[in-house]
Amino acid sequence: MHQVIFVNLPVQDLERSRTFFTDVGYTFNTDFCDDSALCLELGPTVHAMLLDRDFFATFHDSPVAEPGTVEALLCLSASSREQVDGVVDRAVAAGGTDLRRVDHGMMYGRTYADLDGHVWEVMWMDRDAATRESV
Repeated sequence: MHQVIFVNLPVQDLERSRTFFTDVGYTFNTDFCDDSALCLELGPTVHAMLLDRDFFATFHDSPVAEPGTVEALLCLSASSREQVDGVVDRAVAAGGTDLRRVDHGMMYGRTYADLDGHVWEVMWMDRDAATRESV
């Protein structure tokens, strides 16, 4: 099993991305930050490497997707509905775009796009209720 994840995402402007995600409430691991990359800490073993677009292109042979093109949906867990709202509200206040909200009672989530159009879903689930409904 994997122990750590580093999702790599191309960004237009590293400093703008640093400000945005700091305003959302995240921190960066400065050991993995330089002029072409930022290491966004999403959890103890979950990271997003925000890479300058030109640097990102050196890791593969395909064209880098244009900003706003959805390549992946990055889903992050939350401990409560309030945490979902807090993260997304801060992202929107920092310049992100509120995309959607789902509320299925035992599962609640909201989705936003960051400044480069990457789609982030923050989701809370009442695991006890989900287990009872599946039995």
